[in-house]
Amino acid sequence: MTQVFSAIMSIIMFLFPMLNVSHINVDKSGWKTDYDYVYCHGLSGWGSYDIQNVVMPYWGMLGGNMIINLNTLGFKCHSASVDPDGSAWDRACELYAQLTGTRVDYGKAHSEKYGHDRFGKDFSCRPLIKSWSSKDKINLLGHSFGGATVRLLAGLMAKGDAQEMAVTAPDDISPLFTGGKADWIYSITTLAAPTNGTTAYGFGDPEKLENHDTAAYDMHIDCALALNERIPTDSNTYYFAVPCSATVQKEDGTWTWDDSIDVEFPVKSTGDRMMNLTGTTPGGFVCDESWLETDGMVNTISAGAPFNAPSKPLDRNSITPGVWNVSETYRGDHMAFCGDLFHPNNIRPFFADWMNMINSI
Repeated sequence: MTQVFSAIMSIIMFLFPMLNVSHINVDKSGWKTDYDYVYCHGLSGWGSYDIQNVVMPYWGMLGGNMIINLNTLGFKCHSASVDPDGSAWDRACELYAQLTGTRVDYGKAHSEKYGHDRFGKDFSCRPLIKSWSSKDKINLLGHSFGGATVRLLAGLMAKGDAQEMAVTAPDDISPLFTGGKADWIYSITTLAAPTNGTTAYGFGDPEKLENHDTAAYDMHIDCALALNERIPTDSNTYYFAVPCSATVQKEDGTWTWDDSIDVEFPVKSTGDRMMNLTGTTPGGFVCDESWLETDGMVNTISAGAPFNAPSKPLDRNSITPGVWNVSETYRGDHMAFCGDLFHPNNIRPFFADWMNMINSI
């Protein structure tokens, strides 16, 4: 079995050689912090706890393990593994357990409401990072639905959850649900995230879904907007959003794919629908023509700041906490921040520059 695995890996690396980072220069002289970076994958994704990450890392894809590459530049990066299809809540609980080296606790109230086990995997033997506290802060980056995951984690760390505190004894409740730990997180970055939902699911009624404890439910626009109302914006945390687009507007006002971008086939059919889809959600939110620009899975307008949060365009000379700093739109499809799949995209310089910026705040 080992020989077969090695042979497969050799073929993969021959066809798709690992991208190196020897050409990337990182100026550490301006660094004011050097906190760990925790990357959280999106829907149907995987991370360092998953065996498939050995063959094809989520962060880097067939171009090789980007997390390892970035660590060779002096950054401290880690790749989390959360439920590929789980809700933002379940994924946030799993991420917390990995970061603290504890057993996953989905909460007494939540697990009873949705009819699943309260406790999950135990990460006490293999925590994702060495330490985490108000002194040893972390930077969180979430791609796609990973954006909702890291934001909800931060919200729970800050405010806790009133329902969990109401039904759980003080000596039985997870510290995640008691709040008071907003200062454990230094920055949050969302990457092509459906922060305000996505029209990829159309305008059907999410309440008719059999299971509401899933990513598919949370990414409906009405559900995403409701989730935003639950997540506070902390005055001392740095927030960043990077929207993505693989489309261009034609002279007649309609949208089409950008010919200069190699769009991966898994997102093309969804993007074709999204570029022609406007309408009103069951909750009454209107998605007009401003929602037609897309990266193939997420509407570009949705991937900025939460609509209910303070925001401004990113100005690297004036970055303040408590406000969402929205970057200029990245040109690429929805998988660009992973390094793409069949059209390898060297995203490493982007992340090296991005983390250098955060370390220099």
